[in-house]
Amino acid sequence: MADDIALVEELRARIRELENKVEALRISRRVLMNLIDSIEREKREKVSRLEHLNERLQKNNCRYARTIMYRNIQILQLEEKLRSMLNKKTTESNFS
Repeated sequence: MADDIALVEELRARIRELENKVEALRISRRVLMNLIDSIEREKREKVSRLEHLNERLQKNNCRYARTIMYRNIQILQLEEKLRSMLNKKTTESNFS
């Protein structure tokens, strides 16, 4: 009988120990889930910021490319005018 009582007390102590471990695991799980949520939120915010930055850079790049093309066209037109003026001058000097 005394052995039975001791066994019951030992089993109850073991049950309390296991219940405490289960509770600690639940708390740990909640902490980990909160950390994962926080990391995921930060990651989404960072991706969003990078996407906006990428869009802005692409717009700037496109604007810069258009400016370069416009300047290139102007250079070509000026070169053509210069060639035309030189040809005209050469032609006039040949007739003089």
